[in-house]
Amino acid sequence: MTTEPFNWIKSSYSGNGGQCVEWAPGHASATGVVPVRDSKRPGGPALMVSADAFAGLVTLAQSVEL
Repeated sequence: MTTEPFNWIKSSYSGNGGQCVEWAPGHASATGVVPVRDSKRPGGPALMVSADAFAGLVTLAQSVEL
């Protein structure tokens, strides 16, 4: 599956150690489904999650101390 048609944004919670997560907010606002991918594999698959599930992931990321 190609993920190129989306406009990807890197998460502000991605560290500099190569652990980078990207999401496509334009697709999310249009469909309610949030594409999430590993930025190191831009041609790889994307995980498609509901907006509610994505909100839960964001809440979890914000609660973790690095």
